[in-house]
Amino acid sequence: MDKSDMDTKPADSDPVGELLGVAAERAVPVVRAITDDQLTARTPCADYDVRELVDHLFHVVVQFQALAAKKSADFSHTPDHVGAGADWRERFAEETKQLVAAWSAPGAEEGTTGAMGLPARTVGCMVLLDLTVHVWDLARATGQEYRPDPAATGVLHTLGQAVADMAPTARKMGFFADPVPVPDGASDFERLLAETGRDPGWNRP
Repeated sequence: MDKSDMDTKPADSDPVGELLGVAAERAVPVVRAITDDQLTARTPCADYDVRELVDHLFHVVVQFQALAAKKSADFSHTPDHVGAGADWRERFAEETKQLVAAWSAPGAEEGTTGAMGLPARTVGCMVLLDLTVHVWDLARATGQEYRPDPAATGVLHTLGQAVADMAPTARKMGFFADPVPVPDGASDFERLLAETGRDPGWNRP
């Protein structure tokens, strides 16, 4: 993405580490509940089945720990985390815990980070978006309920602003599909999903 497209700081001032902690509380139970026979199921994220999406999200969680510490991240390939051992669900929980700790460390949101030199808070919001939207993808694909914590209004506020800032460039690069229409009365979260190109009413086949 072009740096100029990403320089707007989300209006919400809640620390990214706290927001990630809230998202992680909802994310880990969903991943833990995925059964082996569901790994080949389709997801609302058309490019991935459940296994591929878990591997992608796992990789994001690991690499964004490095970005919080102003270190280099490697997205050139996605390791096979699911195939690395039967304890992948608990390893995901541990890596997510480490992600929250990394973005809660002093200075994590200050300055810039990553190869593109983006504002660190913006980068933190990118992983918050993945840890929210992709977990919804996984929950829908495996028949689970998922909603962000309704008390954590900062999550939706921050994500909504971040998506609005990122969407034009993200669509050009293929990260987001075209927005999906939503009816009047749609929730903030449904509007967020629609803006990323997801159908909030998607159900597994």
